[in-house]
Amino acid sequence: MGTAIVLLILAVIIFFVIRSMVKDKKNGKSLQCGGDCKKCKGCH
Repeated sequence: MGTAIVLLILAVIIFFVIRSMVKDKKNGKSLQCGGDCKKCKGCH
């Protein structure tokens, strides 16, 4: 029973992390690009 509860909690946390990443991606934010092209040496 304890294992099921831990797995459920982890699934909820992973769901919210992925949802946050998708929301950020839709808003133009991402882990790879901070949007500050002056400081970027490798993009575009």
